[in-house]
Amino acid sequence: MTLHFDEAAARRVETSYLTSDVVEQRRQVLAALAVQAGESVLDIGSGPGLLAVEMAVAVGPAGRVVGTDISDSMLSLAAARSIPAGAAPVSFHHAGVDHLPFPDVGFDVAVSTQVLEYVEDIPAALTEMRRVVRPGGRVLILDTDWDSIVWHSSNAARMKRVLAVWDEHLVDPHLPRTLAGSLSRAGFLVDRAWTLPLFNTGYAEDTYSGGLIPTIAAFVTGRGGLSAVEVEAWAADLRTLGPAYFFSLNRYLFLARTPG
Repeated sequence: MTLHFDEAAARRVETSYLTSDVVEQRRQVLAALAVQAGESVLDIGSGPGLLAVEMAVAVGPAGRVVGTDISDSMLSLAAARSIPAGAAPVSFHHAGVDHLPFPDVGFDVAVSTQVLEYVEDIPAALTEMRRVVRPGGRVLILDTDWDSIVWHSSNAARMKRVLAVWDEHLVDPHLPRTLAGSLSRAGFLVDRAWTLPLFNTGYAEDTYSGGLIPTIAAFVTGRGGLSAVEVEAWAADLRTLGPAYFFSLNRYLFLARTPG
């Protein structure tokens, strides 16, 4: 069972996306895409809409930004986001990556962050992405390989159990290791691949990992034999580590283009 983004989960995601860790992630995504004034951009799995709005600013009033998501709660958050003066118009639509309700070659750029690891049929998703991006257009995909996580705990065995159950929130928690090949088979030309570490030392609630704790706790409680008491103890341990707190996780980014 993958993670369901109800209203509470969507709010937790929005909070984590406002941390400096994920603000920096968006900065790197925008820099890599190098969106230009007047371009048309598709944000697949747009979540609370923060990246979509920043791209709207970058492409300006002559451009266009479209976001899609399958979570009504995420779409509600995105639709409520204010659009700065001078930005492109932004619209949000209920759609999955397996069926994008847009004409062929309608976008200059497509971006997908933390989405494909939830998707069953990666070849079909990438084929659909390629269909809607014009020849010579750019695609950026960002996902996490959860084997890259290093998270200090006073109880290593318990941490291992929690993370093993947390892996179940995704279809493929190790997707990045096969993405380059999948992109090539779908007809994309991969120009660049790199990592973006999320790294927190010393516990703080307003970090990516600080915000991840309640999301993981909500998902794993009652699964894999993890009781509410055990999960609460796991979370409390992390929050009381103070300066001994240590968290590291890698995002993997792939910048590709369509031939032509």
